[in-house]
Amino acid sequence: MRFDLVVVGLGAMGSATLAHAAARGARTLGIEQFSRAHELGASAGRTRIIRKAYFEDPAYVPLLRRAYDLWFRLERDGAEHVIDLVGVLMVGAAHSAAIAGALLSAREHDLQLEALDAPAMVRRFPGVTPRAGEVGLLEGDAGVVFPEAGIAAHLRVAEAAGAQTAFGVAVTAYDAQRDGVRLTLADGTIVSAGAVALCAGPWLARLAGELELPLRIQRNVQVWFQPSVPNFSRGRFPAFFLDREGFERPLYGFPDFGEGVKAALHGYGADTEPAQLDRAIAAGDIEPVRRALEGWMPGAAARFAFAKACMYALTPDEHFIVDRHPHDPRIVIAGGFSGHGYKFAPVIGEIVAGLALAGGTPHPIGFLRLTRERLVRPA
Repeated sequence: MRFDLVVVGLGAMGSATLAHAAARGARTLGIEQFSRAHELGASAGRTRIIRKAYFEDPAYVPLLRRAYDLWFRLERDGAEHVIDLVGVLMVGAAHSAAIAGALLSAREHDLQLEALDAPAMVRRFPGVTPRAGEVGLLEGDAGVVFPEAGIAAHLRVAEAAGAQTAFGVAVTAYDAQRDGVRLTLADGTIVSAGAVALCAGPWLARLAGELELPLRIQRNVQVWFQPSVPNFSRGRFPAFFLDREGFERPLYGFPDFGEGVKAALHGYGADTEPAQLDRAIAAGDIEPVRRALEGWMPGAAARFAFAKACMYALTPDEHFIVDRHPHDPRIVIAGGFSGHGYKFAPVIGEIVAGLALAGGTPHPIGFLRLTRERLVRPA
């Protein structure tokens, strides 16, 4: 059978692409090498931060505004609770990348942030211990998205609109033909498509080997702790991002939604290959997070609960890759989400579906192109 679009990979971006393509009336197939709702890629871990005052680059803000709208639409249509605006507190020195970058995005896009000095942070959120000179930026309409629920909802919406899905089978190759793209599956099945979206997460560079994508895969560990104080539960405490001098990497985390306080060091871990990812958790994974968290929220890391290893697929400039294949515009590439992409899933899905089925998108994605200088010639 021939499809208008085949989506390879049904994690965050692939499931969203499948849903948007099916909503356009396209005959779609989504293929996932692992089981439905697996936790082996980058799109798991219960919670992800969503925020508009984006310190990474103000160019993301228009995409975030659209992502917010689409998350709320998905919650309505997908019968899943996928977003919770508990607020996000950014903390650091005034000159830190997180604070300076968030303020830049807020100025350029007229975003509302509440500035808090150290005493004000302690009054608002008892139990935190900001250092002298640290400031806080509270974004009240920021918060949390739930990755497993988001993927489940996107798949449900896609299948309700007629999309087909195949789990437990990998795509081993794709070949451009005159009348479309032919995909070969691990079980020998051949699938024909008018267009293909490659949303293979950490496996993208291997699948699209001809592009020699400069993706580095990094092991990162998310840790949950049982707190000894009630200050950090949902409703009392926001999600947070702490860019503190002396830390190995910035600390981010979430209030206790019932399983404990979750925290991690953003971008802290060794390089790996997807197939060789060490999923076992060692004391060396837990202690740096516990130490950083206790220094910021004493009592939050009273007892270790559990932890999970995940993967970042990092580009040299840590911006995403969303573009059509340079040798065949019927193939769309979406990857390199560099540990900060999940919040964008519904808008990336909308963009990829548009590129694949209509040849373009109204969204401003020039800074995410494969041909950008910082990707071709990283600084």
